[in-house]
Amino acid sequence: MSDHTLSPTLAQDCADAMWQDDLAARHLGMQLLEVETGKARMSMRIKPHMLNGHGTCHGGYIFTLADTCFAFACNTYNQRTVAQHCSITYLEPAFENDELTAYAREISKQGRSGLYDVVIRNQNGKHIAEFRGHARTIKGTLLPTTQS
Repeated sequence: MSDHTLSPTLAQDCADAMWQDDLAARHLGMQLLEVETGKARMSMRIKPHMLNGHGTCHGGYIFTLADTCFAFACNTYNQRTVAQHCSITYLEPAFENDELTAYAREISKQGRSGLYDVVIRNQNGKHIAEFRGHARTIKGTLLPTTQS
């Protein structure tokens, strides 16, 4: 049994462990705003180097924010979990200096599989994108465990 099983801060402890090694999220200026069991909220400001040839945020950066938020939401159980399949629908463009916020929530978790939805909005509440991620647990934990 894990020594973190009864911890009320398990989700935060898992997020802290992941954040420590998430160089991509930190390099892009993402901020982890909140994490709870099966949920996460993150933000990212759109910088000039993130713009595409149309002068809007490249969809890959929006996807990366959603995918990262999804990762933090599905890794709140101290079981290493990865994306099995993801899709995104872009609804509105994002622009330079927009502050995007992604909110991920667990829809279903059964066995090794999980389903998560991520909503992305800008600083004015405009609905920018919808992301759906299918998660799969793999071997290993984020936090050290002890045997009882």
